[in-house]
Amino acid sequence: MFDVHRVEVEWGGRPLVLETGKIARQADGAVLATYGETKVLATVVSAKSPTPGRDFFPLTVNYQEKAYAAGKIPGGFFKREGRPSEHETLTSRLIDRPIRPLFADGYKNDTQVVITVLSHDMENAPDMLAMVASSAALTLSGVPFMGPIGGARVGMINGEFVLNPLIDDMSESALDLIVAGTQDAVLMVESEAKELDEATMLSAVMFGHAGFQPVIDAIIKLAETAAKEPREFSMPDHSALYEKVKGMAADALKAAYAITAKTERKNAIDAAKAAVVEALITNGGDDAPEAAVLSGEFKHLEAEIVRGAILDTGSRIDGRDLSTVRAITSEVGILSRAHGSALFTRGETQGLVVATLGTGEDEQFVDALEGTYKSHFMLHYNFPPYSVGETGRMGSPGRREIGHGKLAWRAVNPMLPLHHEFPYTLRVVSEITESNGSSSMATVCGTSLALMDAGVPLKAPVAGIAMGLIKDGERFAVLSDILGDEDHLGDMDFKVAGSENGITALQMDIKIQGITEEIMKVALAQAKDGRIHILKEMANAITEGRAELGEHAPRIEVMKIAVDKIREVIGSGGKVIREIVEKTGAKVNIEDDGTVKIASSDGKAIQAAVNWINSIAAEPEVGVIYEGTVVKCVDFGAFVNFFGAKDGLVHISQLAPRKVAKVTDVIKEGDKVWVKLMGFDERGKVRLSMKVVDQETGKELEKEAE
Repeated sequence: MFDVHRVEVEWGGRPLVLETGKIARQADGAVLATYGETKVLATVVSAKSPTPGRDFFPLTVNYQEKAYAAGKIPGGFFKREGRPSEHETLTSRLIDRPIRPLFADGYKNDTQVVITVLSHDMENAPDMLAMVASSAALTLSGVPFMGPIGGARVGMINGEFVLNPLIDDMSESALDLIVAGTQDAVLMVESEAKELDEATMLSAVMFGHAGFQPVIDAIIKLAETAAKEPREFSMPDHSALYEKVKGMAADALKAAYAITAKTERKNAIDAAKAAVVEALITNGGDDAPEAAVLSGEFKHLEAEIVRGAILDTGSRIDGRDLSTVRAITSEVGILSRAHGSALFTRGETQGLVVATLGTGEDEQFVDALEGTYKSHFMLHYNFPPYSVGETGRMGSPGRREIGHGKLAWRAVNPMLPLHHEFPYTLRVVSEITESNGSSSMATVCGTSLALMDAGVPLKAPVAGIAMGLIKDGERFAVLSDILGDEDHLGDMDFKVAGSENGITALQMDIKIQGITEEIMKVALAQAKDGRIHILKEMANAITEGRAELGEHAPRIEVMKIAVDKIREVIGSGGKVIREIVEKTGAKVNIEDDGTVKIASSDGKAIQAAVNWINSIAAEPEVGVIYEGTVVKCVDFGAFVNFFGAKDGLVHISQLAPRKVAKVTDVIKEGDKVWVKLMGFDERGKVRLSMKVVDQETGKELEKEAE
């Protein structure tokens, strides 16, 4: 019944199995991939013909994690998986980026790749397995895909690179790098690092590239027995139309791309295109081309003009040379009520970034297959349509916004202080108010500035820069701080972020079929120079976290209580802790290890809560002097409330450094007194002394005075 084909290869010390022919047989391609006990199913379906009028390739990648893969039932009212999580969205993008450039030019058929996590062994992350399975399914499907690709995760533990480290091992890693590519070249890189230098990052990329070669060999071996016949597809020949467009618009486009201002340049390009459309479509009669085809050839001409000028003369659209960064302005503290704020402007790209400090109550709970965990650093990126002078949909964040926000998060996260040293929940929101070039890297710079403005003690400021590439045969040019048009018409989007000491995040996407180690080396060196320049410009606004938090930011006091006292502080049904919060106005968060975080913008509220909790959970220390209140006088002494709800006896012999005939000769009920805890009697009763303490100052008296 089943025609099953299977290959197995050793990969990173564990067996990788690729199997096809048993599950999802009606898809164009389907592969069940197993790594350890983690299993994913990747399927590919591509329409048999393109949708008329399309001028883009409609590829969709959907990565989905099923709760049953980890033996869990989803939370929520409906008890089923809902909208994609942030992790699922990011993984979908991770797979889309390296496979998209490898489809044949001109292929416009609707294509969907669906990857489902069926089993998770809690050791082997499914994202890399999903990429491998997708590549295998595409290779078997018969669609014009010029793969296969491979992918791998690279860690760095104890100074050594590790291929596909186990999930638990990643906590010890100084690097989390994902690399994908073909046999000959790298197509995509995504990473978070702890200030690693350029040479180390490049070595990690090449280590990963070498590490996934056995996977590519395994996919090819599977395809030799199980691949479908390639679909008939030939690139349409529009060379005659291209020559017409070139003859009509080349001069106008050259003049347009000599305009440095983005809006004026765009208007000139639109006018040139409108003239071509009017001549060839509006007045073209029966020979008029499809609008989508004409648009594609016009863009082809744009690319030829811009790319040719850069390679031939080194002159860019806005007149800069290859390595110059646009003018930068950095401002902080521009929003009076915000805890921290910054406006970062680089050329025609601008980000308004706002940092908010919160407490443990504000932490984000993330429900993942590996289990629920809390995140105390959130970075949200928004890209409204007005930032590029357009109208558009406003709503929940799309894949691009989630991806850009996560890239900035990776860049800044390694530089945050340890949570126990700075116990705040941090939320950063980046509002992109103008865009012409990398807004994600503007977000990195703005986030660093806003956090320092909020008083967050970053280990070092962080900046980011986007690099581009124009490649024609053996000739290539690497561009620093690329414009939007240079991104659209170029061959690479290479983003590097980090401190003065090293790289913290790196992301690379290639629109051609890979780049070489030599090009990456040039790009990394040029990016370092640009990053250092941007950091110097940012230093004009602020260089480190402010010594004091803003007026409106909460203050957090951290204290520790015995674990067996947690129940007493919380009280039955939370009665005690609710009363503390209501009466003092401070927020109180208690963790399982006895760590208590008390937060308020009012220092008096914090102290009141600290005193209250101490009165319940803390124990008085022998030899320590306390201020107390006399609550009762008896013939043999006085009872003093000196520590929360705790009372102790001051014997009549300990009232004063002289003989006392009557207790009320010295004190009376309600008096404030200083007492020293001398110890406990055989029955555990508290013994206090007033006579060893100066009742005016609260200081202990000299021995001779006793």
